[in-house]
Amino acid sequence: MSLRAIPRASGALRGTLRASLAPQTLTQCAARPQRRYKTDDNGNQVRRKGTSFNLQLFQSIDRRVQRERREQIEQNDFQQRTAYGTFFQALFVVICSAGGGYWFGQSGQLPPDLSSTSPLATTIPPRHNISEANMEAAWIEFRAIVGRENMSLEKSELESHAGSSWSSHPTSPGDIPFCVVKPGSTEDVSKIMKICHARRIPVTAYSGGTSLEGHFAATRGGVCVDFSRMDKIVAFHPEDLDVVVQPSMGWEHLNEELAKSSLFFPPDPGPGAQIGGMVGTGCSGTNAYRYGTMKDWVLSLTVVLADGTVIKTRQRPRKSSAGYDLTRMFIGSEGTLGLVTEAVLKVTVKPQHTSVAVSAFPSVKQAADCVFKVVGAGIPIAAIEILDDVQMKCINDAGMTHKEWKASPTLFFKFAGTPSAVKEQIAQVQKLAKATGSQSFEFAKNQEEQDELWSARKEALWSVMAQGHGSEEMGIWTTDVAVPISKLAQIIDETKEDISKSGILGSIVGHVGDGNFHSIILYNKKTEHAKTEEIVHRMVKRAIELEGTATGEHGIGLVKRDYLPHELGVDTIDAMRRLKLAYDPQCLLNCDKIVRVQPPKKGEVQEW
Repeated sequence: MSLRAIPRASGALRGTLRASLAPQTLTQCAARPQRRYKTDDNGNQVRRKGTSFNLQLFQSIDRRVQRERREQIEQNDFQQRTAYGTFFQALFVVICSAGGGYWFGQSGQLPPDLSSTSPLATTIPPRHNISEANMEAAWIEFRAIVGRENMSLEKSELESHAGSSWSSHPTSPGDIPFCVVKPGSTEDVSKIMKICHARRIPVTAYSGGTSLEGHFAATRGGVCVDFSRMDKIVAFHPEDLDVVVQPSMGWEHLNEELAKSSLFFPPDPGPGAQIGGMVGTGCSGTNAYRYGTMKDWVLSLTVVLADGTVIKTRQRPRKSSAGYDLTRMFIGSEGTLGLVTEAVLKVTVKPQHTSVAVSAFPSVKQAADCVFKVVGAGIPIAAIEILDDVQMKCINDAGMTHKEWKASPTLFFKFAGTPSAVKEQIAQVQKLAKATGSQSFEFAKNQEEQDELWSARKEALWSVMAQGHGSEEMGIWTTDVAVPISKLAQIIDETKEDISKSGILGSIVGHVGDGNFHSIILYNKKTEHAKTEEIVHRMVKRAIELEGTATGEHGIGLVKRDYLPHELGVDTIDAMRRLKLAYDPQCLLNCDKIVRVQPPKKGEVQEW
């Protein structure tokens, strides 16, 4: 094969030739004279001296091979560097991912809140589980505790356990519980609460159902715990002047039993009220002027907490300074902190003799002046009540008493003590009433007359309701406020004027001895609800601005909760919310009452 054939040779042949040519052979070829040509600008071959064409070819091939070898080495170096880079890059990503995951994981577990209050803006809304599957599973577990006969899914019973016709909070379809469960003991209640706690089911307690501010509306659905089976006197200690009762013991029935031992329990709210609800609202009644309110007559409570834990707040001694006063903390808590299953109550000796006197006045101011004089004189009367002219007319129209009353502001006095002491008290009050312009003064001469005179006070609510003639369109709004006693006449007069201007029927009934009065308003649910709401709003606002309170004894419930920040301050309410969430972190117990646990909707809160 000639060398001229080399350019047309295959790659394998050229490789073989390169390998077979030694350096000296190339040198010998270079030393040998050869014809050398180059191409001019016109494409013609021109002979030139120098290196032969074949040698140039070999040198070109050799340079290309060396260049490819260098490129391969560089490529291998680059791939090696890239491999290290990819490894370190992957390692970096892994480390960053692990670090990021750890950081996010730690940030997901919020650090402990070191503040002393729980502002509404930072409160996480409750997350309950009232799905059908969860509730049906809970139903089966409840049935194993109390039995099928002590549970109900009847629509009428569910509705009756969510509101009443005399409540100021209109029951909405969303306020109905899924079921009603009736435990028979503290142990039953504890088991029920453990189930509800594990399943995140909200709970509303129910005893007498006489509360007025939407206290037992099941705003979150869930379970209504009805204490109607727990209505017994557990223990009676007449020598210690105390009694242990269950939550569905009515105060009237309790006093019937205590009377057999010449004892009585002084708090006397509306008929039908029961001890559980009386503890929940911190109620009082007509006897509060002399005997104090519910908190003064409860020694100890047995309470089931949100997780089913059972606690007892005190022993039975009349006084104790052992630790925090948890007893009073639960009184007035409206079932938001725990469920009361037993109460140790103080009782006292019945007075030897009682009597009643009634005195009518031309105006509320004159009646109030009489009260100031009686209180200022230190006369130890048992109760002082006021009924305005509208209320007295309603009592006459309803015909609930045998007596025809003057349609004027009227004071009702209750006296208690020895016969001679009562007689002296009546004489003193009669003298003071006459000095302040009384139109009449009657006092009971026997028990029958006493019952007749006092019955007018007890029939106040029902006599106003009777004006609606049983119409379903008519609603009753009963509310209360309290002010310093020196401001009582002013707020009653201003409230009466406000009601009169509205054209709505409304009366005033008050425990004037302690500055507390009620307004009972009859209104058309369809056309007058908003107007009535405004009247009540102005009444409560007026009371707070007079250094009073939004409620003297009815409690907060749903209706009065947004007045608390104005009365007590936002920080105080935030402290209350902190207490609520400390005892009930999942907000299972009577959620939404007293304090909000999530911000209100737009327009839900009236402007101050």
